[in-house]
Amino acid sequence: METEIIIIYNICDELTKATDITEDIQAKMGNAEVMTVVLTAARFFGGNIRNASDFLKEHGYIPNMLSESRLNRRIHAIDGSVWENLFCILSETFKETNKGQEYIIDSFPVPVCDNIRISRCAILEGEDYRGYIPCKHRYFFGIRVHMIVTASGKPVEFVIAPGADTDVKVFKQMSFSIPEKSICYGDKAYNDYNHEDILLDGAGVIFRPFRKKNSLRATDSYIERLAARNTRKRIETVFSQITNFFPKKIHAVTKEGFLLKIISFIIAFSIRCLTV
Repeated sequence: METEIIIIYNICDELTKATDITEDIQAKMGNAEVMTVVLTAARFFGGNIRNASDFLKEHGYIPNMLSESRLNRRIHAIDGSVWENLFCILSETFKETNKGQEYIIDSFPVPVCDNIRISRCAILEGEDYRGYIPCKHRYFFGIRVHMIVTASGKPVEFVIAPGADTDVKVFKQMSFSIPEKSICYGDKAYNDYNHEDILLDGAGVIFRPFRKKNSLRATDSYIERLAARNTRKRIETVFSQITNFFPKKIHAVTKEGFLLKIISFIIAFSIRCLTV
């Protein structure tokens, strides 16, 4: 735990220094410390900022801790691009060490509330957020995280979309900023021949969704299908590990706060990947 907290702070500190993020010289806490509270909360306290800040103060990591209200204002004052840059740094590290150049794409749902409470939900509104989970044969209300990971299960790209958006729709919106000649596996929900050709011609990425034997571009052999299926199982393990960071219910009072918590869970998991 101590090692991870130190790594979290060092990464945040280097980022704020490298990007010349302006800080008030009279500020009691630096931006790196504020970010450390958020990521420590995501990693060890189910996203609970109060518990994380109390722990960091009591154990001497951040002795000059702000009050809860001031800390929350500082957290929401951090621009979204800062979190994006932090994830990009981690993803570049994972891509550089992914010598096999194999990747996997899939998505997982994050409900914002129980279905029975949809009408009273104030964080998200509208049918755009009512999605479907095929494997459970049930609907949910919330968002869906679409993610690309390395074959060893390290995240390199993610997009947060409304729950009703289909996998193939978001698939076309993703940048696929992975090395040329990489192979990316996906399930049958990503079956789009035209976009598959665009990825190959434009980015040099070979996309291989699972298809039936009688499909136009069926997987070549049983061995290849077996290897691809075993590779794809790893992303399901990744999703399980990320959602294990979640509390039973993600507490948030605004849409921005809810999304920030999801992003912090993903970044906290990515930092954990550096230590294992």
